[in-house]
Order: sequence, then C-alpha cells, then structure tokens
Amino acid sequence: MPVDNERAGAGGDAGTGLPGTRRPGGRTARTRAAVRDAVLAGLAEHGYPGLTVEYVAEHSGVHKTTLYRRWGGVDGLVADTLDLAGEDSWAAPDTGSLEGDLRALAMEVLRAFDDAATAAPSSAVIAAAFQSERAAQALRAYYTERFARCEAIVDRAVVRGELPGPREAVDGGALVRAASAPLFFRLFITREGLDATAVEQAVAVTLAAARAGVFMRDG
Repeated sequence: MPVDNERAGAGGDAGTGLPGTRRPGGRTARTRAAVRDAVLAGLAEHGYPGLTVEYVAEHSGVHKTTLYRRWGGVDGLVADTLDLAGEDSWAAPDTGSLEGDLRALAMEVLRAFDDAATAAPSSAVIAAAFQSERAAQALRAYYTERFARCEAIVDRAVVRGELPGPREAVDGGALVRAASAPLFFRLFITREGLDATAVEQAVAVTLAAARAGVFMRDG
C-alpha cells in the first residue's frame, strides 16, 4: 500500500502498507498536505539521509522558517507524514471469509510494492524508520493503529464460526500480522520481492495456524 503523492492527496484505499490520506479543507490542512507530498517526494528521490528542510521548502512552497518552527526538522516532518497517513478512512476488507480477507490484505501489499512508482515512497518511509528513532516511533504507532482496524476481520471470523471463540480469546493483532510479516520480510530483509505465490503461501500458513488455535491467548 503506497504513500505516493496522488493517493496521499486523494485518499486511496490501503491496508497493511502505508495508505493515502484524505485531504481535508482549510489552509492549515492544505499546507500540511503540501508538506507531506514534498516529504514523500524527497524520501523517494534522495532517501532519508538526503532529505533536507530546504528540499521540502522548495517543493512544498512553505518557507523553511515555518517548517522549522512547526515541525522542528527532518525527523518531525517524516513523523508527521506518518501521522497524516493514519488519518484516513481505510477499513479492513470484508470478503465474507477469513481466507478472503487475509488474501485481500496480502494482495494490497503485493500491488503496492509491485509498481516502482508506488513502492518508492512507502519503501523510503520504512527505511527512514531504521535511521531515525522518531520516525520509528511514528511508524510503530501507525501500524499499531492499522492492525487494530484489521481486528474486525477476526471478529467476523469468530461470528461465522471460522475460528474458535470467544472473540476475546483470539489475538487478532497477532493473526493479521502473521499474514503480512513474511511479505515484508521478503521485501526489506532478503530483498526477494513478491509474487502471487508468496502471497498465497503467507495466507495459507496463517489460515492453518489460526484454525489450529495458534493465536488463542493464554488463559
């Protein structure tokens, strides 16, 4: 799920990657969105080490004095980009089955990183989290909130009888993470890239583990 300039402004759907955000009205919101777009462009073009306040000022039209005063520097700019990414209306897929929902989530990751144009901003933001503690905290908060939304998938699966209950006994966050973790491992650790086979394997393994009760909480 990309964080590219077009989707970030238009509010495209995304899930376990980094989605776009809606662009609310008002001068402050427009300024924040312009700054966000410039940060994403700069990260994609130069990476975190090459991103500067001067670059963001030039590409956003916001004076660097304002950027320093409001965001404090590059770390603050990247963190706010992630904060803004989390202010969207994305909801977890509802396909009618746990298998379908997990596949839909995994396919969002595949589609996002299969296209170089959409993959560059998301990859750059994730890379920034390895170099900036503030960016890492913002990325962790983003994913914590994103996976919390995904717990609706587990709620529905328990109601349908696809998973053992009661609902509170199932660690929904761990289940959803299990479906996406192998994909991000291939993308950012082994650098193998993704294909449909990798998606199906991740879904099948997660589904089998869920049905076997692996994600039941102790006690």
